[in-house]
Amino acid sequence: MLSGKYIIVGAVADDPLALDIAHYMHQETDISDILAYKQFANSEFCPRFISDEADFDHIGYALKGKTVIIVSSCSGQHTRNARAMRTFLVARAAKDNGAEHVILVEPDLFYSAQDRGPRPEYGHVAFQRTPSDYKKFDGQPWSAMLYAQLLKTSGVDAVLTVHNHSVAVAELFEKLFDGNFFNLSPAELYASYLANHASLTQANLSDKGLVICAPDKGAAPFAKAVFNAYVKESTGLLLKKEPSLLIMSKERTGERQVAIKAADTSPTALEDIAGREVVVCDDMVRTGGTIVACCKQLKAAGASRVLFVVTHFNSSQEVKENLNDDVVDDIITTDTLPNILNRDMQGRLRKKMLILKISRWIVNVLRNKILKLNLPEYCPAYTVDISRKNPYWAENQDLRDNL
Repeated sequence: MLSGKYIIVGAVADDPLALDIAHYMHQETDISDILAYKQFANSEFCPRFISDEADFDHIGYALKGKTVIIVSSCSGQHTRNARAMRTFLVARAAKDNGAEHVILVEPDLFYSAQDRGPRPEYGHVAFQRTPSDYKKFDGQPWSAMLYAQLLKTSGVDAVLTVHNHSVAVAELFEKLFDGNFFNLSPAELYASYLANHASLTQANLSDKGLVICAPDKGAAPFAKAVFNAYVKESTGLLLKKEPSLLIMSKERTGERQVAIKAADTSPTALEDIAGREVVVCDDMVRTGGTIVACCKQLKAAGASRVLFVVTHFNSSQEVKENLNDDVVDDIITTDTLPNILNRDMQGRLRKKMLILKISRWIVNVLRNKILKLNLPEYCPAYTVDISRKNPYWAENQDLRDNL
């Protein structure tokens, strides 16, 4: 019988996030010694939970009473499609061998961008859909719903993800998983780092504090959450001034071109940011065009330093080219997409990139909010990965060594 009530495995054996979560959950057995990742000659995947070969009393029930936590993140060479199929089979293997509960940890939830279909009932979004929006999905499946249904059918009981901004996805996962859908907001994580560890000298010493900025109206709710969390985190800290909130708006002028200006409803005007440090907050970056256009406006308005804070960093060649612009001074992201930990994937951006590793944060939520174990929490809830080429490498030594 496998020891321990909670068993952490990955959709692949070498998933770095799965390995980190297993470490912080104090799982002594290596993932690859728990699950055999078999692939037949015809390329079909067949996972197998490893059991005592001499045990004939618990065949099909080796996982009875246990909770299996499957961690699936985009790293390595496997496609999302391949990882999704692996997750289905691992979940089914857990349930077919007696597991009581199966929890999926997928920080960047697959198929979330396909959150609606060609009919009105296929995805409830936060805006009024137009005929052109319906037509955009004409002939396509409502993939997010299918993915949720397949996870449920495979045996997944609960899903934990990070910073998924789709209203339709949240609604369908909440309903299908009976409320066992945990969409973690990293607002407090970023606020903690900005208030306690980031080198925000100009904001600390000026008469006016840090500016939290949304690059467009879609990012405004998250920027407001970071703003509120930063106010709470920095209250009483020496030299920390009251921050300001700036909301930008964009208008697409071409397939890859956007025009950026301060929104009419923004609490802060562009002319009020001169000499101040600005933190631009968003959930994901795929091309970087909007962010660079926004940062150019901020620098033109006199911002002394511009930091880009983003949760899901898609390290495409286009992103690396665009964000290498001098208008973006620093980048803070997470390892929801662990490939970004690879220095080659960071490319030239490594000189201004800092990564908050979120495995401890996820473990805090798993242990105390989902599993209800009431255990002490890791604090801080993150560690830092940073290249030696980044000038702030030495300043983050404690967070780098705090493993």
